[in-house]
Amino acid sequence: MRILGFSTMWPKLQQDTVTTFRFTRKDRDWVTGEVVQVVYRPRSKEREVLGVATIIGKESRDVTPDHNLNAPLVSDEEARADGFRNHLEMGLWLLMAHGKRFWIEPMNKLTLRWVERY
Repeated sequence: MRILGFSTMWPKLQQDTVTTFRFTRKDRDWVTGEVVQVVYRPRSKEREVLGVATIIGKESRDVTPDHNLNAPLVSDEEARADGFRNHLEMGLWLLMAHGKRFWIEPMNKLTLRWVERY
């Protein structure tokens, strides 16, 4: 079972279904139906396993209209559901966190449903 990590304890993690935006994995991308272990601070000594979830949806999204990546643009509503004020704030955070990938790749919008919470 692969780990899906979060660096922030977002309020959305308390909901029954959770959406999150992730770049495509280089080894093996996320797939609908995959069961994942959800972890807070996965690369820290204070790592906390939050539970197990199933990926119930995967959609391609673009973060900025300048890309022309043939994917729908992240809406302000989706960005707010992800914990940001709007898609501009989300885009700035992604740019700082992921650098050039932000400019050349669409993102996966993953929808998770909890199987078990710890």
